[in-house]
Amino acid sequence: MKTTTWLGALAAALLSSSAFAQNSVTLYGMIDAGLMYTNNVSKSGAHGALFQTTSGNINGSRFGIRGRESLGGGVNAVFVLENGFNVQNGKLGQDNRLFGREAWVGLTSDRWGFAAVGRQYDSVVDYVAPLSAEAGSFGKSSFAHPFDNDNLADSLRFSNAVKYASPSYAGLQFGGLYAFSNSTGFSANRAWSAGASYASGPFSLGAGYLQIDHAGGSTGNGAVDIAESSANGVGGFTLAAAVQRVAAAAIRYKANGASVAFVYSHSQFEGSTAFGSTGGNVSFDNYELSGQYPLTRHLALGLAYVYTDGHTSDTQTYSADPKWQQVDTQLIYSFSRRTDVYVEGIYQHVAGHHYVAFIDTAGGASSTATQVVATVGLRSRF
Repeated sequence: MKTTTWLGALAAALLSSSAFAQNSVTLYGMIDAGLMYTNNVSKSGAHGALFQTTSGNINGSRFGIRGRESLGGGVNAVFVLENGFNVQNGKLGQDNRLFGREAWVGLTSDRWGFAAVGRQYDSVVDYVAPLSAEAGSFGKSSFAHPFDNDNLADSLRFSNAVKYASPSYAGLQFGGLYAFSNSTGFSANRAWSAGASYASGPFSLGAGYLQIDHAGGSTGNGAVDIAESSANGVGGFTLAAAVQRVAAAAIRYKANGASVAFVYSHSQFEGSTAFGSTGGNVSFDNYELSGQYPLTRHLALGLAYVYTDGHTSDTQTYSADPKWQQVDTQLIYSFSRRTDVYVEGIYQHVAGHHYVAFIDTAGGASSTATQVVATVGLRSRF
């Protein structure tokens, strides 16, 4: 009798799982923790070297829930709720949001593409970043351009956003995003972006445009939350202006596991107070050359060089525009598909009167025109 009951329960379970085979809810995440050394740190009135623990040096530590339900006819309902946190102290990231990295629900179809509503990434991140040193599989946040001025390391995420992404047409994909202000002032703290990518054989191309309007006085209810920059220590938000524009393009060649890529981006901040510009214009032209090469089955080398040409309209306070040079190096040893250890080194030098180096992940601006950061870290995925 017991055997019959057990077999009946097993059969019911199998029938139940078969009925829901096309539906799924998955818990996933990543923990990135490490030890970092930074020289020439000027912080809280003190100067010197800084030794610190880190969370999310390359990839932000996170956990998330991903779901999919088949609706028939090749259409699926999908959703993502993704949290960011600091593994060193357990605090929430993204200005104390429960699901600050992503929170959206939408529909996807091989024929019609993808559409979703919620907190999402823009088209520069979707179509250009994957080909750059800021790709999630490369240096990501640690290799950000100065202040992440072009958002390739996705310092900015967009709330109240409606997004569309096309299916692939012989390697061509395109899409766009509009993030509402959710205010009676329709253009106050809104954003929109568009982009496209093309892949053929070993070559990949990507281009994107992003515009943010009147985000400087944000309270967090619109498309952009300025307070998020202070919580994350990311400089990109502090450059918020009356109008912020980013245009970027990238090309990558990849063969036999190795790749080389070039990225150009132009970011412009109109009505900005950054670098002493009293309501003037600040702009950045970023030129990035990067490459990855597998040294062995488990060991990979990554290199990147970035030249950033900055311009400010305040020529009285600053006698010269800032020019950044940054060299990024990375070694990753993979124990398995889920776990790896990495060693990184970043060097930055800035030229221009009164400017100091500032690597976004360093924990403080340099007391000189140069700064060096070295990190050893461990990543685990689930």
